[in-house]
Amino acid sequence: MVTGRARVCKTGTVTTHRTDTPGDQPGPPAEEQPGGSVTEPSEASAATTAPPSAAPHRPRRKVLLLVGIAVLVLAVDIVTKVIAVATLTPGQSPRILGGLVYFSLFRNSGAAFSMATGMTWILAVIALAVVAFIIRMAPRMRSTPWAVCLGLILGGALGNLTDRIFRAPGVMRGHVVDFISVFGPDAQYFPVFNAADSAITIGGITLVLISLLGIDFDGRRHRRGSAGDGHPAAPAQDRSPAEPTQDRGAVAPTQDRGPVAPTQDRGPVAPAQDRSLAAPAQDRDAAGSADKRADG
Repeated sequence: MVTGRARVCKTGTVTTHRTDTPGDQPGPPAEEQPGGSVTEPSEASAATTAPPSAAPHRPRRKVLLLVGIAVLVLAVDIVTKVIAVATLTPGQSPRILGGLVYFSLFRNSGAAFSMATGMTWILAVIALAVVAFIIRMAPRMRSTPWAVCLGLILGGALGNLTDRIFRAPGVMRGHVVDFISVFGPDAQYFPVFNAADSAITIGGITLVLISLLGIDFDGRRHRRGSAGDGHPAAPAQDRSPAEPTQDRGAVAPTQDRGPVAPTQDRGPVAPAQDRSLAAPAQDRDAAGSADKRADG
C-alpha cells in the first residue's frame, strides 16, 4: 500500500512525500511494446508461459491418428482374409464391377503382389523391423500426412506379418492369403494382392509425394533450392517484423569556420632611425629657439 503526505513550503510550493508499506515491494518497470502499448511484467510472463502447456497435445494426436489408421487397416485385412478363405475355392474366380476385379484365392509365400516367393522368414524379419522402426519414430512425429502414411504402412505390415506368424506351414514361415486380381482372373494381367498390400503401396507412394512437396517428419515445410544447385534451401525464417533500428539522427555537419583570414600585410619594416644623426638636428632646433629668445 502506498501513502503520501503533502507539505506546503514558505515559497508556496507543495511537495509530496511517498511512503511504501512493508508489504508492498516495487516491481520491475512495465515493458513498452513496439506498437506503443505497455505490458505489465505479470502479463508478459503469463503470455510466455501459457503456450507450452498445449504443446504436448499435438504429438499425442498425431500418434493416435497413426495408431487408429493402423488398427483400421489391420482389422480390414484380417476380416477380408477370413471371408476369402471361407467362401472362395481355388480355381474359381467370381468377378465384380463388370470384370474389372476378380476374387482368386492364392497362398503366397513371398512379398507383396506375390513377389520374392521362397523368402518367407526373411520377409517376416523385414516386416518386424519396419514395425519396430515406425513405433519408435511415432512419438517424435508432428506431421498429419506422415501420420496417415505411416499408419497405412504399419497396418499393412502387421496384416501380412500376422499371416506369417499364425498361418501354415509354421511360425515365421506362414503363407499370406491373397485374393484380389484385377483385369482378369488368376493374376493373368497383374499379381494377386490383398488389403494389406494395397495399404502398404498407397502409404509408400503418398510418403514419397509429400517428401517431394517438402513436408518434413516434424511438420515443417522446406523449399527446394534453386534450379541447378540440387540442395534444399534453408528453412524459412520467422517473418515477424523485426525491431526497428534506432534512429541515430543525421550526423551534424562540420561548422563552416569560413576562410582563414590572411595575415595582415604590415609592410616593410621601417629601418631603425639613426640616433646619431637625429641628435644634431635636435641640437640645432634648441639653439634656434635660444637665439629667438635673445633677440626678443
